[in-house]
Amino acid sequence: MNEGFSPCGRLFLEGTRYTPMDIYWLEQTESDVPANNDWLSLREATVLAALRFLKRRSDWRLGRWTAKQALAACLNLPTDLLALADLEIRAASSGAPEVFLHGDPADIAISLSHRAGTALCTLGPHGRNFGCDLEMVEPRSAAFVDDYFTAAEKALIADTSPSGLPLLLALLWSGKESALKALRVGLRLDTRCMSVSPGHTVPPHPYASLGLAADSGGWYPLCVRYSSTQTFSGWWRLETDLVRTVVSDAPLHAPMSALNATTASALLA
Repeated sequence: MNEGFSPCGRLFLEGTRYTPMDIYWLEQTESDVPANNDWLSLREATVLAALRFLKRRSDWRLGRWTAKQALAACLNLPTDLLALADLEIRAASSGAPEVFLHGDPADIAISLSHRAGTALCTLGPHGRNFGCDLEMVEPRSAAFVDDYFTAAEKALIADTSPSGLPLLLALLWSGKESALKALRVGLRLDTRCMSVSPGHTVPPHPYASLGLAADSGGWYPLCVRYSSTQTFSGWWRLETDLVRTVVSDAPLHAPMSALNATTASALLA
């Protein structure tokens, strides 16, 4: 299901004319990242040198590399290592990533996530609020459910078969993480202040026979309700044992591969 925009987006359209937003995505793994740091800007190299722990350094490099590859694809920029050093990802005061090109703010927005050696970058128009997240499909405790989910989400969890529960929990949690990034607050908010609703029946595990890992047709709609007045339109995708979610505070087309974006004109329109 990847036609049109998330059904949740219809909530934005009542009485108001909106154009659904395009968003692009790209993933990379640790094996894609060069061993050297020639592709980092001087500022980025300074930030990296201050990171003490190996895993944090590895995750940070993977996220920056993924963002630069996605930006180069969407903005039709050269991808040699020295050219990539002119693309810079800085952390805003909120911690959200911001894009700079040749030292100046770029008219494009991104969101980043990484998990288990894979990083996801989503790109959209500057000034729009959106977020993405990656989560591993794995068993989670009853205490996790009690602490982090709303009554509506707990009812959905209770109605889900044991085989489908790891996927559902990963999906619900990932949707919350994406919405928190769109709000630029991270986990500083109580996750029970928002409720995630998958717009498609969540299948059991394993999933290979269901075709959900295919690159075409692999996005399914979801909604995240943050308050009585704010709803995020979103999509989720499953491949291997990782769930991806993308949400926006505007109607959202299903995400498109950054590798299919030959110029920035469609992205920034």
